[in-house]
Amino acid sequence: MKLTKMSHACVRLEKDGRTLVLDPGGFSEEDAGVGADAILVTHEHMDHFDEGRLRAALDANAAAEIWTLAAVAEQLSAAFPGRVHTVGHGDTFSAAGFDVQVHGELHAVIHPDIPRITNVGYLVDGAVFHPGDALTVPDHPVDTLLLPVMAPWSKLSEVIDYVREVEPRRAYDIHDALLTDLARPIYDRLVGGLGGTDHQRLAAGTSAEV
Repeated sequence: MKLTKMSHACVRLEKDGRTLVLDPGGFSEEDAGVGADAILVTHEHMDHFDEGRLRAALDANAAAEIWTLAAVAEQLSAAFPGRVHTVGHGDTFSAAGFDVQVHGELHAVIHPDIPRITNVGYLVDGAVFHPGDALTVPDHPVDTLLLPVMAPWSKLSEVIDYVREVEPRRAYDIHDALLTDLARPIYDRLVGGLGGTDHQRLAAGTSAEV
């Protein structure tokens, strides 16, 4: 697969001439979902789910479809009947030629006073895992972990321990729009040095083979 990092939590995966996009939210490019054959959305927060970006993607490709949890699906199903699919933990499906497993149920705790919402992660082709806004450990080996490196709900020690628990062959940073350039070398050194895996960071718009 070819993995292209988009801004913040959005990534594009390409294989055999087809494209799968995950979490084209409000911090990603306006056209982040355009050209997708299938889109996966982990949860309803605006930095992962942007209705305008999803509508643009589905309007651009009349065959494109979305897989997501109920809280997002109910906001789109009426406008795109038959093209929005609801999934939950334990589900498996095929999207644009990619095999997908769903792992996880709840968003990470932001603060005890804030109710937790649903969140799912997606394991694509048994190799690439996008956890959304949670530190979900799938019951399956992970080759490439898309690592939410900085968020209001996390601290760096938890991110490092998450990498250690998942034990991926490599980890690429996502969820990084709020991380300043001054902090990046610190995160790179600590996650790479203590996480026990090949830790890498892709600039938005750049790609790697996974």
